[in-house]
Amino acid sequence: MANQFLGSSIVRKVTMGLSGIFLISFLTLHVSLNFTSVIGENLFNQVSHFMGYNPVVQYIGQPILILGVVFHFVMGFILEIQNRRARPVNYIYNASSANSFWSSRNMIISGSVILAYFCLHWYDFWFQELNYKFIEMNVPNETRYYGELVHKFQNPWRVFLYCCAFILLGFHLWHGFYSSMQSVGFNNKYARAFVKFGKYFAVVVPCTFIFIALFHHFIR
Repeated sequence: MANQFLGSSIVRKVTMGLSGIFLISFLTLHVSLNFTSVIGENLFNQVSHFMGYNPVVQYIGQPILILGVVFHFVMGFILEIQNRRARPVNYIYNASSANSFWSSRNMIISGSVILAYFCLHWYDFWFQELNYKFIEMNVPNETRYYGELVHKFQNPWRVFLYCCAFILLGFHLWHGFYSSMQSVGFNNKYARAFVKFGKYFAVVVPCTFIFIALFHHFIR
């Protein structure tokens, strides 16, 4: 009975929605912290140093985040396969593009690119941080973060890849924001307003990430 419950499509969609909400919360925090690099070098260094050496963030928040990302994308692939198997054969003859947005029909594509972005981002910053602290065993340096960030964004190809990933992140959020809320049962009188907020979120957050990348590439 328990196995049937845990394996049901409803449970999968609810857990997918919860993981989506968790990642949306992370994106809000992440873009806010990154934007401090535009406001001022010292502020960004202070915030980054706190996040980099706070034990709660490093040993509790960070593993939870990694598990959340992996779970969300694995569950996304499982649900996509499940949905494809459940569709009738003549589905391909329907004019699906006239009934839904590209973002809702291609979540697996945008999600795959975003996963690739996460891998690049972890390679650029998280792995370098692990190397600095735990392999090279360097002493803490509160002033190093801003320079490392600017250095990464001097490469035009890296900036291009980041911007492409952020654009697809916007498409993914365009459908995924409200879909996550709907999956956990958020479907009341405020739903329409929340849909509108989700659209703004899907535009503002990726555009802010793009602005940060371009700012450090061209201005600095």
